[in-house]
Amino acid sequence: VVMRSSVMQIRDLEYVNAARAIGCSTTRILLSEIMPNVVNNLIVIMTLEMAHAILLEAALSFLGLGVQPPMPSWGLMISEGKEMLLFQPWMITIPGVALFMLVLAINLMGDGLRDVTAPEAKG
Repeated sequence: VVMRSSVMQIRDLEYVNAARAIGCSTTRILLSEIMPNVVNNLIVIMTLEMAHAILLEAALSFLGLGVQPPMPSWGLMISEGKEMLLFQPWMITIPGVALFMLVLAINLMGDGLRDVTAPEAKG
């Protein structure tokens, strides 16, 4: 939905109309004018959804609805470590910090990729 609205917004801009007026094909307009401006939104959405999927899997595993005990999962590790919280707090903190760092790294990677591929940065 976000990608479609971005494409619809960009297709009405002057440089797209100018490319259409000089006779560029639809494929050329799509690849050279629209896609470079839409790829930023795509990168941000993909990285946010990836982080969301990781957190969702961890939450479901914590609740017992995700992967089962032979399979490793940070949510499962946190769930199993909550019974030993007073005596071995690292059983929760290490998987929790690792999960936090992974999600933060994915979000920062998406932000950095967006900055690199931004058309306004290319000048």
